Amino acid sequence: MDRFIVSPSPHIHAPVSTRSLMRDVLIALAPAVVVSCLFYGWSELLVIAVSVVSCVLVEWALTRYVLRRPSTVGDLSAALTGVLLALNLPVSTPWWVVFVGALFAIGVAKITFGGLGQNIFNPAIAGRVFLLVSFPSYMTDWTAPQGLIGGGPDAFSGATPLSALKEQLAGGAAVDVSALASQYSYRSVLFANLGGSAGEVCAVALLVGFVYLLCRKVVKIWIPLSIFATVAVISLVFSSIDPVRFTGPLFNLLTGGLILGACYMATDYVTSPMTSLGGIVYGVGIGLIVMMIRYFGSYPEGVSFAILVMNMAVPLIDRGFHSRKFGRA
Repeated sequence: MDRFIVSPSPHIHAPVSTRSLMRDVLIALAPAVVVSCLFYGWSELLVIAVSVVSCVLVEWALTRYVLRRPSTVGDLSAALTGVLLALNLPVSTPWWVVFVGALFAIGVAKITFGGLGQNIFNPAIAGRVFLLVSFPSYMTDWTAPQGLIGGGPDAFSGATPLSALKEQLAGGAAVDVSALASQYSYRSVLFANLGGSAGEVCAVALLVGFVYLLCRKVVKIWIPLSIFATVAVISLVFSSIDPVRFTGPLFNLLTGGLILGACYMATDYVTSPMTSLGGIVYGVGIGLIVMMIRYFGSYPEGVSFAILVMNMAVPLIDRGFHSRKFGRA
């Protein structure tokens, strides 16, 4: 009998593991990481390295010396959190601020709740929002791409498309005039060369990785699709009513951290609903909050806040849209 292992059901085996899932997401993010390093140069590589190393070391230390459990860094979840956190930060973020963000993401948003599988908030987003509230000057110091292919060796400060439009609209300028003056075309926001976090530098790179995740069946399309559809519908309605004040669907879909958040962070297994219908409700909620913050809030961007708010609603969504029990009509 010593050879048998008794465990609770379900007894279903699949050729996937936490490590393989995290590895696939890291592979999917590789194009965005490469492009961000090409545009921002060695500074972005340093931010990524500090973030990943800090997340891994913090998780190793806390699991071994505080929780007194075997190390969990081998599942690659800490490394993935480090990459996602780095892609949500300005390239000019000091290394010690990156470390503080990693400490909060792993130590508070993840380990405090019991580790992977028990956290209610996405660790990378929680770390980013904590830094935004604690160090707003560092977190809004956007640097325009001036790396290997960005146009020159000297970095300079440049507003993101969303923040530039927010400022100019506050001054009474029309949307079309603001976009033209800021030289933001749909081609530029799709392919790169804009100020912002590294995760905003190239929408195409993020979408290529997302297609890889869909092909590998790592994520389901319902959550990102419902987010994109909600953002598109709301922005279409508002821009049709007042095109001078409200931006249109394409601009809202391609700018900011919407693609990164919808495709890579809102789809997190732990902090998203378990059912497809619940995922749609979850995505609609994220899209709605994003657009309310962008149109009427003081912040130009709202993806991180929207995901965190809907993370809190996931238990209620799962309760209302749970799967039908086996054998029940």
